[in-house]
Amino acid sequence: MSAPVILVTGGYDNNIRYWDATSEVCTRTVKFADSQVNCLQISQDKVLLAAGGNPLIHLYDINSGDDRPIVTFEGYSSNVMTVGFQKDRRWLYSCSEDGTLRIWDPRTNHVSRKYDCGCAVNTVALHPLETELISGDQSGVVRIWDLVADKCREECIPAADQPVRSLSMAMDGSFIAVGSHKGRLYIYNVNDKRGLDLSRDFAAHDDYLLKCLVSNDARYVATTSSDSTIKIWNSATWTIEKTLTRHQRWVWDCVFSADSMYLLSASSDQSAKLWDVSSGEVVRNYAAQNNNLAFSCVALNDISLM
Repeated sequence: MSAPVILVTGGYDNNIRYWDATSEVCTRTVKFADSQVNCLQISQDKVLLAAGGNPLIHLYDINSGDDRPIVTFEGYSSNVMTVGFQKDRRWLYSCSEDGTLRIWDPRTNHVSRKYDCGCAVNTVALHPLETELISGDQSGVVRIWDLVADKCREECIPAADQPVRSLSMAMDGSFIAVGSHKGRLYIYNVNDKRGLDLSRDFAAHDDYLLKCLVSNDARYVATTSSDSTIKIWNSATWTIEKTLTRHQRWVWDCVFSADSMYLLSASSDQSAKLWDVSSGEVVRNYAAQNNNLAFSCVALNDISLM
């Protein structure tokens, strides 16, 4: 039986850690090959954990006592930057600094699709209808890949010569948030006839933007930065709801709870923090003993399966 809340962190100490969300206690540590952990994703049914490093992806059985991966995906030649599941676990998707997007069969280590972007791919998101992948790369290009037609159907450049660091799509498919390396946030409305339509463009941070994420209810966009802050933006007005300031160093990653009331973050200050979005306060702090290296990524699944 899966736990009601699965909370996992990855770090530059090559460890994946499972945490008891309430007590803040690390309940399990899994060594990740010979690489830092760049990205994590938990399947919707809380059965599998995907972890991306350099250059491998490992797939773990969350409910098994065996810490060895059940499948290892090989073929990349550089850092894996994003990994995610199709909702029924029929396939996984990922992107890498080697310039490619890939779709994998989780029953094997075989690639079923491969798309070449020509430069390092920093981020990829799956459309809620699961018919498209949206990628952002080091050259500053956002591409929409049509999985039915098996080709790129649209591309745009938010800002010339500014790498796209992160992007996220609203669960209703209405807009995409795109974060540039230089701290700007671009909001594109999705129009079936006109394609991507830029509606907003503003400075979210004065320093590097590391992650942008649309909340599950699409009310907020969270942005994290090398300035050690997280900003919560209201998607109706595009004004700041809260600035979260308790981290001491770069904030690499974040994920919303299923109800969008909480946000989990990972930082170079060797901690992960759980925030109450409405109050802006830290309600839980997760810090490992004898660890002096950054927490680079987090994953959270608190979906009710009943």
